[in-house]
Amino acid sequence: MHPAYSIIVFTTASGAGLGLLFWLALLGLLHALPVERWLGLCGFGLAFALIAAGLLASAAHLGRPERAWRALSQWRTSWLSREGVMMAATCVAGSLLALGFLVGQPLDGFTALAAPLTMLCCAATLYATGMIYASLRAIRQWHQPLTVPIYIVLGLSSGALLLNLLARIFGMPPPGLAVFTGGTLIAGCCLKWAYWLRIDGEARTFSAETATGLGPRGKVRLLEPPHTQPNFIMREMGYRVARKHAERLRKICLLLTFALPTALLLLPLKVGAGILAAGLACLSAGAGLLIERWLFFAEAEHVSMLYYGRDAA
Repeated sequence: MHPAYSIIVFTTASGAGLGLLFWLALLGLLHALPVERWLGLCGFGLAFALIAAGLLASAAHLGRPERAWRALSQWRTSWLSREGVMMAATCVAGSLLALGFLVGQPLDGFTALAAPLTMLCCAATLYATGMIYASLRAIRQWHQPLTVPIYIVLGLSSGALLLNLLARIFGMPPPGLAVFTGGTLIAGCCLKWAYWLRIDGEARTFSAETATGLGPRGKVRLLEPPHTQPNFIMREMGYRVARKHAERLRKICLLLTFALPTALLLLPLKVGAGILAAGLACLSAGAGLLIERWLFFAEAEHVSMLYYGRDAA
C-alpha cells in the first residue's frame, strides 16, 4: 500500500494525544498526579493539540474534506465512522476533566466521573483506529490479531513518554513513572516484533489461482496487462518496498522507538539532565513511530494486485 503521509501523521499524533489524555485521567483519578492548574493547562493543551493536528492531517487525505462530517453517520457499519464518533466523545469528556485540573481542586463530582469516561473513550478510539485496518481481509498484513493491540499499546506508550516529560518539567513526577513508561515501551517492542515475525512467516495464500478457482488446472498467467498506463489502484495499492530496505528500517524503528527511549528513561540523572533525557526520549520515539507507521503501510499487499500480475499476496 502507498504510505500516505497524512495518515501516518494522523495515527502518530492522535495516538500520542489520546495516550496522554488516558494517563492524565488515570493518574489524576488515583491521586498519583497533582491536580495542578499549569500542569493541566500544558498537559491537556498538548493532548488536544496533537489530536487536532492529527485530524487536520487526515483531512488532507480526503478528496472532499468538506464532506468529512458525513462519515460520522455510518457508525453502525464503519470503523472509520466509529473512530470519528469516539474521537468527538473523547474531546468532550477530556474537556470536562480538564476543568478539574484548571480549577486546581481534587477530582470529585462530575470531574471524577469524567476521568474514567475519558479513559474509556481514549481506549475505544485507539481500538477503533486499529480495527479500521484489522477488519480489511483483503490485506493479509493488516488482518492480524496483533494489529489492534499494537495501536493501543503504542498510543499509550507515546502518551506516557509525553506525561513523563511534563511531570519532570513541573518537578512532580510520580514515583516509578519512568520505569512504568519503559515497561510500556518494552511491551510495544515485543508486540511489534511478534507482528513482524507473523507476517514474515505466514504463507502467501492469495494467488491468481485461488482468486479464479483455476488452481487445479495449473498456473494462471495474464495474456495482456489490464492497463497500458498506471492507474489509481496501481499507485495506491501497488506500492512495494525492497526487502533489504524494510529490514534496515525495522532495525532503525526498534532503536528509535523502543531501545533509545527506554535507555534514556532509566538513566539516573539530576533534574535538568533528566528533563533533557525525557525530551530526547520523546523525540526519538516520535521519529521511530513515524517509521513504524510508514512500514505498516509500505509492507502491506492488497489482493487487487493479483489482477495486475503479482504472483501472490
